[in-house]
Amino acid sequence: MSRRAASRRVAAAALAVAAPLLLWQGMGDLARGERTQHGSLIVSLDGGLSPLKLPRDRTAPVTVRLDGGLRTADGSLLPRVTEVELALPEAGVLSSRGLPVCGQRRLRDATSEEALANCGGALVGRGHIEADVLLPNQQPFAIRARLLVFNGRAEGRRAVLLHAFATKPPTVVVLPFVVRRGSGKFATALVADLPPSLGPWPHFAHFEMSLGRRYAYRGRERGFISASCPIPKIFTAGFIPFARATYTLVDGRRVSTEIARGCRAGRER
Repeated sequence: MSRRAASRRVAAAALAVAAPLLLWQGMGDLARGERTQHGSLIVSLDGGLSPLKLPRDRTAPVTVRLDGGLRTADGSLLPRVTEVELALPEAGVLSSRGLPVCGQRRLRDATSEEALANCGGALVGRGHIEADVLLPNQQPFAIRARLLVFNGRAEGRRAVLLHAFATKPPTVVVLPFVVRRGSGKFATALVADLPPSLGPWPHFAHFEMSLGRRYAYRGRERGFISASCPIPKIFTAGFIPFARATYTLVDGRRVSTEIARGCRAGRER
């Protein structure tokens, strides 16, 4: 394999390990970001919700701002991740009814502009990924990729497709998160498998993005992401469990962290 081809494979792997950190992690600015350490591995989550004021007994469309990353405390390489599960709470709903569906084949080998031309109607999020990549016998180099998120399908099921494109070196990653039933206080799970073909992993990953889409369907306003503020009526504001991120490592360990965010309850209709 040529050095250039090896660089592209490692860059693609860098994007793949950063991408799983991107979906649904934050609700409001009433709570600080969380950092959870598992041995030398540190997972950070932060973000915000717009609007903060939501109905108690029904959901309303929202936009989620995300900011987070994965790193090691001692500066060592990130462990390989084989599966990512992002779990959403009962107060949140992910709905794609009436939205166009994008197929993975339409995103493969596509630049960001080509991906938008092919699947712009299915767009539900935007952002960026940054990663530092280490190649044998070379100095680490940084990549910054544009991120687009599309409503799609994978394995015959509803899915969220993450498309990441970097220009230096030219790299494209398409990572599907399949929508599955969650457990406990988290009702919905987005699950992505990371195949060994993606190669080695970067030292560090960071992301920033916004996720959400308002659209009309059959004369009614809908949201790709909707949420409520299900707090007792005696309170006007409070905190709720918001998201859990779980990473399965190549050695079989599962590491996770949860985040809570605040909301304000609007008047009942």
